[in-house]
Amino acid sequence: MTASTSTSTTTTTTTSTTTTGAPPRLMPLYGSDNLASHVAMHGAPPYPAAGHLVRLLADAGLRGHGGAGFPVHRKLAYVAEAGRRTGRKPVVVANGAESEPASAKDRTLLLRAPHLVLDGLQLAAAAVGADEAHLAVEAGTGLAAALQNAAAKRARAGLDRLTVEFTEVPRRFLSGESSALAEHLSGRAALPRYPQPPVRERGVGRAPTLVQNVETLAHLALIARYGAAWFRSVGTADEPGSMLCTVHIAGRRPEVVEAPLSAPLRRLLMLGQGDPVQAVLVGGYHGAWIPAAHALGLRLSDADLAPYGAAPGAGVLAALPADRCGLAETARVLRYLALQSAGQCGPCLNGLPRIAAAFTELARPGYPAGVREDIARWAGLVVGRGACHHPDGTVRLVRSALTAFAGEADAHAAGFCRATDQTPLLPLPEGN
Repeated sequence: MTASTSTSTTTTTTTSTTTTGAPPRLMPLYGSDNLASHVAMHGAPPYPAAGHLVRLLADAGLRGHGGAGFPVHRKLAYVAEAGRRTGRKPVVVANGAESEPASAKDRTLLLRAPHLVLDGLQLAAAAVGADEAHLAVEAGTGLAAALQNAAAKRARAGLDRLTVEFTEVPRRFLSGESSALAEHLSGRAALPRYPQPPVRERGVGRAPTLVQNVETLAHLALIARYGAAWFRSVGTADEPGSMLCTVHIAGRRPEVVEAPLSAPLRRLLMLGQGDPVQAVLVGGYHGAWIPAAHALGLRLSDADLAPYGAAPGAGVLAALPADRCGLAETARVLRYLALQSAGQCGPCLNGLPRIAAAFTELARPGYPAGVREDIARWAGLVVGRGACHHPDGTVRLVRSALTAFAGEADAHAAGFCRATDQTPLLPLPEGN
């Protein structure tokens, strides 16, 4: 199955496959807007009794697929309770603003299975007692018009209880952060705000707000139909289900694949025993580099990745060939991340640009003495002090690179670089 889509990165084509050989859960075999086929396959949204969906999601063990991995049933319960306590009707937001340049999973899902996402949005709204629903995507992707067309067909079929408002957000790295989305939908700039009070207490229009990634909502829609045991039939007892991953391999187009949690990274990256890979980036630009000697023996699971400071996150996997410079790759991404900060607090305004500049020095052979030490010290000064998690995610990438590419840093200190190919692996938006 192949879907062509335009993105803000070098990704131009994505392919939806399953690594198990079984029919894919999230990626249907029919066209992107075929409502009749969707209803024939899954039926209409099954609106459950109050509280039933929350209990079902708890039994299923579904966690968010936007990166943080928070238990979905707890999020829904928090928002519903906040609505009762404050007397304000909650708002539900489907987050399709995929601002991670290396990820294409949400766009692919919205193109291939918009009705599964829209089902999940309607069901989540009913579960928390919302009377307002939004679906946010990045501007310039063309997704908003396609989704409005899908929603119009659903309206004619009488499937939905709520009218969904479709919104385009600026194409910036932080636009998809939950509080930034809430701010944008409230008529303000799409910038993160300090985490207290949380969005689940005071979000869009100061109402309790559920912000859920579109992949999570698609899983929710399937669990509502087929149950917790069905969802748990893949993955592990502690980490059940499947997830979408965007896989980057040098010389190939990036691919979006659906994989069970606990799938071997080697299989997802389609690498053989002798393939010359030096490191794997797991989780995207707020993720971590893991040396290939370790990464290719790990599974796509928190349990396997946590000892290396990594997590499945938003499902980005990138295999860095042995002939590339990991320091140069990381320096490119850090420059981008520093420029993408909201500039609202000291760690982002001062710390990230300083770290990015020093890492650019580190990526050049013959860098000045003390650069590595400076980077490590500054990373310690910014972590845990930002208005959002942008500094923390950036520091995670920095620290992993200092470890994974320590040998290359030694070579640069001696005045030479071991890389023989300067072609970038990791995608960045044009102009970065």
